[in-house]
Amino acid sequence: MSFGKTTPILRIFDEAKAVEFYVDFLGFKIDWQHRFEANFPLYLQVSRGECVLHLSEHHGDASPGSALRIETDELEAFQQQLIGKDYKFSHPQIQAMPWGSQDMTIADPFGNRLVFTNAISL
Repeated sequence: MSFGKTTPILRIFDEAKAVEFYVDFLGFKIDWQHRFEANFPLYLQVSRGECVLHLSEHHGDASPGSALRIETDELEAFQQQLIGKDYKFSHPQIQAMPWGSQDMTIADPFGNRLVFTNAISL
C-alpha cells in the first residue's frame, strides 16, 4: 500500500489579495485556475518547487483559519527574500521550536497559517 503526496485546499475570499500574497509575496506561481462560469467562485492551484496548494473561493471547500506545515531546506534564505519584499502585512521571523525545528509562521489574508519549517534535527 502506498500513498501519494498531499495537496491542501485553503479557503480564500479575494482573488487580488490571494495573488498579492501567494504569488507576489511568497513567490508561488499560478499553475491553473477554474471558474464554472463568469462571476462564479475561483478555484486555482499555486506551486513553488514541490509545494502545491489549492486555493478556493467555494463555500464548503475548506475552513478559514487552517494551518499547514511546509518543509524547506533553505528557511533563512527564504526569510531574507520575504523581508526584502517589504510586504506591509507580514514581517516573518524564524523561531526555534522545542522539538528541534526552526519555524517561520506567516498568516495569509484569510486567516490561514503557513508554517515554513526546516527538517527536525534530533
